[in-house]
Amino acid sequence: MLRTLAAALGIIMILGGATLWLLTAPRSLDAAVLAEAPDGDAARGERVFWTAGCTSCHARPRAEGEAVLELAGGLELKTAFGTFVAPNISQHERDGIGGWSFADFANSMLRGVSPGGSHLYPAFPYASYARMDLSDVADLYAFMRTLPAVEGRPGGHSLDFPYNIRRGIGVWKLLNLHPEPVVALADDAPEAVRRGRYLVEGPGHCGECHTPRNRLGGSILAQWLAGAVAAEGDGIVPNITGGEGGIADWSHNDIAYYLESGFTPDFDSVGGAMVAVQKNTARLPAEDLAAIAAYLKAAPPHPNGYPARRPATQ
Repeated sequence: MLRTLAAALGIIMILGGATLWLLTAPRSLDAAVLAEAPDGDAARGERVFWTAGCTSCHARPRAEGEAVLELAGGLELKTAFGTFVAPNISQHERDGIGGWSFADFANSMLRGVSPGGSHLYPAFPYASYARMDLSDVADLYAFMRTLPAVEGRPGGHSLDFPYNIRRGIGVWKLLNLHPEPVVALADDAPEAVRRGRYLVEGPGHCGECHTPRNRLGGSILAQWLAGAVAAEGDGIVPNITGGEGGIADWSHNDIAYYLESGFTPDFDSVGGAMVAVQKNTARLPAEDLAAIAAYLKAAPPHPNGYPARRPATQ
């Protein structure tokens, strides 16, 4: 009897392990979906590039001017899970992504899967990029192809166990990788709000920093954009909803002007990690800044999503 139970338990464990292995496998986009992608347009792709904030992580640290387009990587993100290092995503064939096909690029952006078929770590914000239109990904790819090739490969990640086991990212994806919008909008929502939702929730990936995370590093969507403890250091990322501690007293114009100029309504200036982000948003057209503002004013208000503490500069 005991041998029978032990054998049954062993079979259950084997089947369970096999099921988990299959469920956590990297999943690429279907070839039929990729075949429907339009030809990318580099001019449109530049707009996507600045919205997506590629330079914030992948330009060399402290790069200025045109040097920010040399996407050599090297930025270190020191988190509770270990240190992530932004890779070279320039057009260098060996050290960057110059040898990537469009399928390779789209799978990394929308599914977090590398050209070799392994999971990418979600320090790369594909959980937000998964909400992007395939046409925008094609445009971004076309623009990226116009950027310089930069030689040199930064060091790899230095992560604690068990986060250094990439297969485990498959479990994280099951829980957190969903292409649906976070905020449901009424059928008659203004087009500006819809456009703003796409920009904020998708390529702009604002929720990656402004939303609190659970112990596994997944965004707590019930507190969407409510502010969070910073991934690095001991500061906070501010609440950008209309809830208590947020930006309820900011007008649409205040938000748009901040994204354009870096100045808050009370004449403070942008600081911390937001400096690099604002340099990107300053390049967006006025209608996109207005759309972002419209969405933030329409999004559900939440009280601060972090413990009471000294706020970092917004």
